[in-house]
Amino acid sequence: MTKASPRQAPKHADISHFASRNNELVIGGKTISQIDKLIGSTPFYAYDKDLIASKVADLKTALPAKIQLHYAIKANPYPSLVHFMVDHVNGFDVASKKEMLLALQSGMPANEISFAGPGKTQDDIQSAIVAGITLHTESATEINRAIAIGENLAIKPNIAIRVNPAFELKASGMKMAGGSKPFGIDEELLPQLLNELPYDKINFQGFHIFAGSQNLKAEAIIEMHQKTFALAQQLVTLTPVKIAYINIGGGLGIPYFPGEQRLELGEISSNLTELLQQYQEALADIDIIMELGRYLVGEAGVYVSKIVDKKVSRDTTYLVCDGGLHHHLSNSGNFGQVIRKNYPVSIGNKLNNTSEQTTELVNIVGPLCTPLDIIADRMHLPTSDIGDYVVVYQSGAYGASASPKDFLSQPELTEILL
Repeated sequence: MTKASPRQAPKHADISHFASRNNELVIGGKTISQIDKLIGSTPFYAYDKDLIASKVADLKTALPAKIQLHYAIKANPYPSLVHFMVDHVNGFDVASKKEMLLALQSGMPANEISFAGPGKTQDDIQSAIVAGITLHTESATEINRAIAIGENLAIKPNIAIRVNPAFELKASGMKMAGGSKPFGIDEELLPQLLNELPYDKINFQGFHIFAGSQNLKAEAIIEMHQKTFALAQQLVTLTPVKIAYINIGGGLGIPYFPGEQRLELGEISSNLTELLQQYQEALADIDIIMELGRYLVGEAGVYVSKIVDKKVSRDTTYLVCDGGLHHHLSNSGNFGQVIRKNYPVSIGNKLNNTSEQTTELVNIVGPLCTPLDIIADRMHLPTSDIGDYVVVYQSGAYGASASPKDFLSQPELTEILL
């Protein structure tokens, strides 16, 4: 055991927006032990609605007033959270029929819901047309399919085109555009396509230009926005009918790992203000939508499991928990990390970092029979005991729904919005 020191605790993402009480983490006004008693068991995800509302409000204040916010439900489709978001954003983007039905039942108007993603089935398209939402079509085949289904239903489909631009979002955690991609229609194919579309058979809504996600470099996002607006102007000029909106995608990231800094919005907002002024005439009466998921909810959620065993194996201390990669795949490093890095982790009922508090170097693992089930690797944390809570921060997005919850048939977890 050693006393805590700066050397032993690499600087993680800022989690100071969470409160504590009696050395315990507080989510939505309740300590994690209270949430455990409320739910009846660990592991669980807990989301703080006040933090989500504050994040959205701060973003709206920072961005130009013309920018509308849409929530990408794929980031976190927990129904209570989706219903909560209705009063805080202008619309939803969905990536499946199930998400579409959830969005509709939340009370969001159909004309503020868009449906993106390659490989939409006949059933997906038919449901979207009947519902009256907008299809972000990803190929000429999908457009023709929607037109045929619309004619059969005697309903004009609401169509927008997802564009695969020639540029990419540099330094992006996940590149969605540039080069050969399964997403959208290549921008060089659009002049001919836009000239040939049967506009009398569709309600043509606009364009979806989504270059990438999870970016923490303001200069890269600024460059993407500059190229996006220039492309949008070209597409508007090529389109023979009036369009309703340009969806400029998202891209705003949140910090996860040591050394990462929270994205500063000042320069991004100033650039957007200049672009809106520059393209004011070309984009007059056209809504500009920013579509975000992780940025709105990611920092407001935590994943909590309980230590069920503590053991030493050849000088390495292991904390074994009742939750793991089957509930939080991205934290385990098996959701796209090339070299695994630790998310911010704490012992949630031992947050008092006094000079007298002892620490230990530990590996934290889950209950699965695989060496991939890692919660934290070689972290200095307060000396812990069986029954203590392990908290993984930055867990409000791509957590429960992005994890193999049935792997090895472990017990299910609970989610709660507080």
